[in-house]
Amino acid sequence: MSAPVDASAPVRLVVADDHPMFRFGLRAALASSPDVEVVGEAADGAELVRLVAELSPQVALTDLEMPGVDGLSALAVLTARFPDLGVLVLTMHADDERLLAAVRAGARGYLLKGAEREEITRAVLVVAAGGTVFGGEVGRRIAAYATRPLTAAGKVFPELTDREHEVLGLVAAGLGNHEIAARLVLSEKTVRNHVAAILAKLQARDRAALVARARDRGLGQHEVE
Repeated sequence: MSAPVDASAPVRLVVADDHPMFRFGLRAALASSPDVEVVGEAADGAELVRLVAELSPQVALTDLEMPGVDGLSALAVLTARFPDLGVLVLTMHADDERLLAAVRAGARGYLLKGAEREEITRAVLVVAAGGTVFGGEVGRRIAAYATRPLTAAGKVFPELTDREHEVLGLVAAGLGNHEIAARLVLSEKTVRNHVAAILAKLQARDRAALVARARDRGLGQHEVE
């Protein structure tokens, strides 16, 4: 679990980004605030999850695009394992698909790279206090999406990426990781990472439960035809 909030102490923050210079600049920018303390840095999603478990920060700030386990997959794992943790996304990607996927996976905030130091600091503090932050254009798009009429269009599990949706369909069709890797021209390790992310995002207890849920929603019927 995350450490309890002490109003007299700075918010403990772990930062994840695969660019060392960006992490250095972010740490330097946040160092001027007595209210935030960067206690760890990660270069990918797997390292981020490990550091959160080890350091018990109150907030994790993560990019989305990282090698290996990406930020979105890590976000889903973090929100499932550490419900008291606030996760804030800081990314260059402003498209609706990533934004909505991050929100569905449990992000409490979404900022674009280029945000001012004061905006990032304020977002970290708000998220640590249990609030949500979707600044500027991001907030307007979230509001616009929330007011759209509901339709039946779209993916069955919209919180999944396109690749994860593809993998889930093959899992539902009964294929093992080796067969999925061969069909999609991926390594088995990559397939295992995708399956782990899908299990976390859909909160399925195991592969059998995942297959049952996917087939109940119509997946697995045509993927191997």
